[in-house]
Amino acid sequence: MTPISPDAVIGVIGAGTMGAGIAQVAAKAGHPVLLYDAFEGAAQKGFDGIKKGLNKLVERGKMAQADVDALLSRITLVNGLEAFAPARVVIEVIVERLDVKQSVFSQLEEICADDTILATNTSSISVTAIGSQLKRANNLVGMHFFNPAPIMKLVEVISGLDTDPNVADAIYELSARWGKKPVRAKSTPGFIVNRVARPFYAEGLRVLQEGGADEATIDAVIREAGNFRMGPFELMDLIGHDVNFAVTSSVFAAYFNDQRFLPSLIQQDLVNAGHLGRKSGRGFYNYSADAEKPTPATADTAPAPHHVTIEGDLGVAEPLVALIEQAGISVSRAKEGHGAILIGDTTLKLTNGQMTTVRSAEARNSNLIHFDLALDYTTSTRIAISAADQADNESLLKAIGLFQAIGKAVTVIDDVPGMIVMRTVAMLANEGFDAVNQQVCSEADVDIAMKGGVNYPFGPIEWANKVSLTVIQNVLDNLAAMYGEDRYRTSPLIRRKVAGGM
Repeated sequence: MTPISPDAVIGVIGAGTMGAGIAQVAAKAGHPVLLYDAFEGAAQKGFDGIKKGLNKLVERGKMAQADVDALLSRITLVNGLEAFAPARVVIEVIVERLDVKQSVFSQLEEICADDTILATNTSSISVTAIGSQLKRANNLVGMHFFNPAPIMKLVEVISGLDTDPNVADAIYELSARWGKKPVRAKSTPGFIVNRVARPFYAEGLRVLQEGGADEATIDAVIREAGNFRMGPFELMDLIGHDVNFAVTSSVFAAYFNDQRFLPSLIQQDLVNAGHLGRKSGRGFYNYSADAEKPTPATADTAPAPHHVTIEGDLGVAEPLVALIEQAGISVSRAKEGHGAILIGDTTLKLTNGQMTTVRSAEARNSNLIHFDLALDYTTSTRIAISAADQADNESLLKAIGLFQAIGKAVTVIDDVPGMIVMRTVAMLANEGFDAVNQQVCSEADVDIAMKGGVNYPFGPIEWANKVSLTVIQNVLDNLAAMYGEDRYRTSPLIRRKVAGGM
């Protein structure tokens, strides 16, 4: 198949926010664009939306009026599918219904040339299933953009069972030429982003369900320690619980009820109550004008210790040592040990996926305090800690005082396995590695997809490597032991890499 030329005609079916955005992207790249919507007036509304958005860019000095006029001149509104006969690529951005998509593509096969590429922007329906009713399923490929299409860089290029590799290559190259960051994936439930992202919501919901912390506190820890742009609860409120719950339920059903994708009863209740998030005025948070914004749990000021002992290597938490020294606290080091901060008879350790209470009992160390993972201990502004049930209050105050002395807001959470950031990152990495293990995509594409599609601060796989795969495996194994659930099974690829010293 010949590459798609820079002046090839691009067809877009569906002129909603996403369809109009894709039309804008293609026109900006220089292509003549045909835009169609089956609903009367919808194509004009989509075009007007493009124009309005571009005019705002002109007002801000980010785009010249001449360039806007040229871009808009390349978009033609058409009244029916017959107008797509000259299109080299037709991108479908319509309702998420298998029968409707199959019908539209079947009609296009009769209208367009034999080598016209038919692309679906579906986020949840199997590309293979869509192609099952087509005469030329080899020409069908997934081209999944993220909203808003003119801004978000990621495009998932999805190959169905019958997709010609040359067709996928052509769409990959086209996406890159449009300034996007394309990734390749097989047509499996959730593709990359909607599959790998499930634990971001699921683990926050699980911590909430078990009383580990409230929504505002979990969100704050995820943002201020994990450096995610939004916490899971504020993000679910933004997406809409009807949408988020439907995606989780769809992936769960598509994987034959694999417990790793189990939907949350908490979110189901919100959907049943009509508390859908921002769009309904209420979700996990209340968005009415007079509602008070909840604040995260933050510990009161405690005295800083005068001296600490560092036992062994703290691994990913090693930057804490320099921060402690900079705070004027005396530090001594002991080469022996398995990575701990000692303040008198109090022991602080990075969570290993166990309950703090269980690890304390096994180690016969009653005054054990766990601290959570941070993306960067040097720059993070908050840290979560949890005390063993056996620990005395003085030990908890020592831990609070230490972290406050190095400039952190301290959140004390209840004793839940893996805490908040650690269990979230471990499970995101686990799902990323499992997608690779199941030949859905490459390791590099997992990281590109999660950074480009949902703005994660690190790709899950590169983050796991930064923490250490041995640590991640240990956390996952301990989560599995604590819960006794298949949900926390460790990906075979992680085990293979750890065993191979990789």
